[in-house]
Amino acid sequence: MIKRKEYKKMEEGKFNRLQMIAIVIMRVLIGWHFLYEGIGKLMKGNWSASGYLMQSKGLFAPIFHWMADTPGVLSVVDQMNIWGLIAVGLGLIMGCFTTIAAVAGMGLILLYYVCNPLFVGYYYSIPLEGNYLIVNKNLVELGALIVVAVTKSGWYVGIDRIIHKLGLFKKKK
Repeated sequence: MIKRKEYKKMEEGKFNRLQMIAIVIMRVLIGWHFLYEGIGKLMKGNWSASGYLMQSKGLFAPIFHWMADTPGVLSVVDQMNIWGLIAVGLGLIMGCFTTIAAVAGMGLILLYYVCNPLFVGYYYSIPLEGNYLIVNKNLVELGALIVVAVTKSGWYVGIDRIIHKLGLFKKKK
């Protein structure tokens, strides 16, 4: 049971040491996942989102199919995906512009999910790594990124702390 005093601190955005360590660890682990996915795609050399986009189902499928069928657009999508994953990963690991990195990560994950939603009756040619219905690891990671974004964990451990202490981005009066 959370004590009333502890709950008040949490409402004010003040976390105890153990809570902040847990959030920072979660942030770094998610950052590693993004970074590794981006580097893996970059190192592959010929990686493309084409297969993932082509199997899209649902409301936005025509848009994703168009992206996959249009070479110029697909090239941009591939590069934005690779470098977006790397940038989000580095931002989360280093605690640099953490909220921006977390929101960008949420955007990527949301696009992945909308492209291939897990609804009853949707079957995909690319094998899934489990049995999912609506909620999958992408949505779980999105939820964790929401926590990272709203707790400003980079202000406690990360480059954001230095930026904040130096007052580099304070609003001018």
